[in-house]
Amino acid sequence: MLAPAEMIPTVSEIEELLACNPGLIGVSTGYMVGARGDWPRLAAAAEVLSDDVVELSALSARELPGLVSFVEDIPQLPFRHVSVHGPSKGWHGSPQALADALAELPQSVEGIVMHPETLGDAHAFAALGSRLRLENMDTRKPDARTASELAGYFEALPAARFCFDIAHAQLHDPTMGLAHELLDAFADRLVEVHLSSIEPSGAHVPLRVEDAEAFMPVLTRCSGVPWVLEAPLPPR
Repeated sequence: MLAPAEMIPTVSEIEELLACNPGLIGVSTGYMVGARGDWPRLAAAAEVLSDDVVELSALSARELPGLVSFVEDIPQLPFRHVSVHGPSKGWHGSPQALADALAELPQSVEGIVMHPETLGDAHAFAALGSRLRLENMDTRKPDARTASELAGYFEALPAARFCFDIAHAQLHDPTMGLAHELLDAFADRLVEVHLSSIEPSGAHVPLRVEDAEAFMPVLTRCSGVPWVLEAPLPPR
């Protein structure tokens, strides 16, 4: 097994960034497209990179039943922190039915990340309580992009926590002003960070040196919560 993700050899600027949050670095299975839906294989691949943190990603609704079954069968996964990314596309049922399906995830799943603009009736998700993590959105989305837009969702879901996607914020504002505004507004709710570089199309890509340097002042405000890599680390 390789060392935990924060110790995987990569370029020095990225090593320096990841060293700001030791023991709380892991990966999303969302970028492992070749194994999508094969949850034992995805979990094993994530564990090779880090057994500290994992986000099991069911971005498509058709992936959710298999994920729920997997974590019910193996409730004690070999990770210190486990979150799930719920569907952002393909759900044809009601918001309440989706919330009920997500509520079936065992308590070993600490958090359930959702794209706020896909919720429909946000109040339907209130029963998820503090396990629900609302993510700030990129430039392709019509809502939940800024602090003011997210505020309405947190008003509807006062127990919900914040999943901060730093690349999404950078896509809106390369000066990183928006990133700081989001943390100013929701630092008390912060429980997870999504970390990668990003293309103008919104595609997450391996972290670039220049982005690691730009992110450093923001991410020093985010130590102590899991950081989830949404793309592979670049090799040294």
